[in-house]
Amino acid sequence: MDITLITRAIVLGASAIGAGIAMIAGIGPGIGQGIAVSRALEAIGRQPECKGDVTTTMLLGCAVAESTGIYSLVIALILIYANPLVNLIAG
Repeated sequence: MDITLITRAIVLGASAIGAGIAMIAGIGPGIGQGIAVSRALEAIGRQPECKGDVTTTMLLGCAVAESTGIYSLVIALILIYANPLVNLIAG
């Protein structure tokens, strides 16, 4: 077998595994946002007059948490479709 073919297969396989691991990072923001919304609803239920402040802070926190999931999606897409390591293999 050609060593370039084996090397390419190893790089592509490791990239697929890395993309899968990167997508696991999408679980964290989902759980975090669910907890944040539930706590915000509890706070609004206890003190309805602070609805605006709680909602603003919650939305800002959810936006920051969502960016983590988007970053992991971008990394996974790069590893699958635009992998820079494949171009380093001669052949």
